[in-house]
Amino acid sequence: MIFDKIGTTTIVFQENISLKRFIENLNGSYAKIKNDHLIINLFSFSKISSDDVLEFLELSNSHRSANKSFVLVTDKLDYDEVPDEICLVPTIQEAKDIIEMEEIERDLDL
Repeated sequence: MIFDKIGTTTIVFQENISLKRFIENLNGSYAKIKNDHLIINLFSFSKISSDDVLEFLELSNSHRSANKSFVLVTDKLDYDEVPDEICLVPTIQEAKDIIEMEEIERDLDL
């Protein structure tokens, strides 16, 4: 598992591993990154389904309840295919933009 920390945001990605193992590793390493906004880069997975993305729902909900952003990044799914509780975007830049917007909303108590 690779962590790329930029300010208060950490981008998490993994190469050559199954999605199930990736989620297990992410949960195991969560204590190190729980205070950061998280961008989960899923580009290394050649195939991913909406059911696969739902595996992140519990972690996403708990992270977001702590007033931190949690964004999944893949261009292999349309965001309309996943529930609204999951934040899914097609590029890293869009994930950074989402985090910036959410930080502004939190600052304004929206």
